[in-house]
Amino acid sequence: MIIWLNGAFGAGKTQTAISLRFRLPNAFIYDPEEAGFYIRSNIPDSMQKSDFQQHTLWRSIVYEHLAYMAANKDNVIIVPMTITEPSYYKEIVGKLRKDGHQVHHLVLTASEETLRGRLAKRGNKQNSWAAQQITRCLQGLSNPIFENKLITDNMSIAEVVEAVGLQMDLHLQSDPRSWWRIHWPRLTSRWR
Repeated sequence: MIIWLNGAFGAGKTQTAISLRFRLPNAFIYDPEEAGFYIRSNIPDSMQKSDFQQHTLWRSIVYEHLAYMAANKDNVIIVPMTITEPSYYKEIVGKLRKDGHQVHHLVLTASEETLRGRLAKRGNKQNSWAAQQITRCLQGLSNPIFENKLITDNMSIAEVVEAVGLQMDLHLQSDPRSWWRIHWPRLTSRWR
């Protein structure tokens, strides 16, 4: 099973993914950004694009990698990744579903004010790349193809994880981490 957590920057995708990983047996976090970083580091400047998702190669790698893992392991694969272009969504999520893989897609959403506040708390200034993407993300994610939205404005990560579990009928275990590790996952937890 693949759980794709989508949403604008600041929606809580990464922290939700980390918490889910600890509450689901055999869960694994797959980070498609790593494929984008690999592509950026291994092509000439003349081939660079402003967003690595624009590379057909990125979409192909992400699809192939997820299909390979889903076909060969019983792990729950959690994918925290913003994707707002419907055609890219179809190329990856749509194709995975067409090929018979179980993919749950969920958009974590919040108001622009909430997103900006969350980004500021994690050190992103108002003119940071992530903050500059908020409007584009909110507009793109309003497309009906991005089904299953969860409004997270007034929710803690623990509440988001519980809501995800209920919506996807997941059997969540208790989180074995200490209070410190639960509340500061970016500082204390490895993703894999």
